[in-house]
Amino acid sequence: MCLSIPGKVISVDESNPDLKMGKVSFGGISKDICLQWLPDVQVGEYVLAHVGFALSKIDEKDAEETLSVLKEMGDL
Repeated sequence: MCLSIPGKVISVDESNPDLKMGKVSFGGISKDICLQWLPDVQVGEYVLAHVGFALSKIDEKDAEETLSVLKEMGDL
């Protein structure tokens, strides 16, 4: 079983057409994440990420609820 974490896309880098990357904020911690599997993702949207790859988009309400629960558990 894997755990994906919701994060907010804060920038998108499409300078390499073979590898779409972006900066994603996970509760204030920014990481470089591969966005290649989500070609239509935009700045400001939320994604579920696992081991450096964005797997799917998620709405803001669900993302914020999940981040809140993770903070309460002390996992973020």
